[in-house]
Order: sequence, then structure tokens, then C-alpha cells
Amino acid sequence: MRRAQDKIGNRDEIARRVAAARAAGRSVAFANGCFDVLHVGHVRYLAGARAEADLLVVGVNGDDSVRRLKGEGRPVLPESDRAALVAALRSVDYVVVFPEDDVTTLLLALKPDVHCKGTDYTPETVPEREVVRAYGGRIAIVGDAKDHDTRRLLARLRE
Repeated sequence: MRRAQDKIGNRDEIARRVAAARAAGRSVAFANGCFDVLHVGHVRYLAGARAEADLLVVGVNGDDSVRRLKGEGRPVLPESDRAALVAALRSVDYVVVFPEDDVTTLLLALKPDVHCKGTDYTPETVPEREVVRAYGGRIAIVGDAKDHDTRRLLARLRE
């Protein structure tokens, strides 16, 4: 089993690993998120994504991106810690931190067979759906019902 830190790479490194896996006949799933304070919903989402292909690449939003998307005080954990936590999960093969607010650039670099999103989406509401379809990929909605979220967890901790 690979060590968690060996699963983390930059965009070019992960693109090379994905290309090698694809050349070996393996299918690739992709999931993404902030993963700020890892919780059971994240674990179930990533396990569901891994079930869609032979390997799973996870994009983790960089710190500046999380701040823009989630507001002041976020992220709670720095991107290196969030990437390490995600990489430690058995279902995850590779992790890449990305600076953009959406994953379009990363999707175009990796061209995963399956782009996985959580159950708070439908195939029609996935923001990157047209990008994925344009290169021949498919969308999968995975994980359990969105009963867990970091905002509520942080609110409970503050109480």
C-alpha cells in the first residue's frame, strides 16, 4: 500500500500518473472538494467515486480558493493537511491541490472517464457537465444524502 504522501502530486505529476494508468487499461474517476474538516459525508462520497472506476483522483481546492468559496475564517485546515487527510483514505489513489475555484482546468488536464459529484447535484446541475461531455467523459452522482456538511459541523463546535 502506498504512503499517503506518495499519493499527492502537482497537476503535471498526476496527469502523468493518470496517463500511465490509462495506458495500462485502467479507468479513472475524479472527485473534488474543499474537504475542510473531513467528515463521514466526505468519506462516503469518495468511496462512491472510487466504485465508479479502477482508480480515483481527488482534486482539493487550494487555500485561496476555499477562502473565496466559503468566506473568512476558512479553510480551517491548510491545503497540505487537507490533501494529506484525503490521501490517507483507502479509496483515494491520487490527490492534487488546485488553485482555481472550479475544476475545469484540472478536468481538461486529466480527462477522467468519470467526473463524480455528491448528491447535492444532479447530472444536469453539475457545473462542469459540458466540459466532461465534450471530451467523452460521463457524470456520476455518488455518496449518501447530503446530511453532513462542514458549515453545520463548525457551527456545532462553536456552540
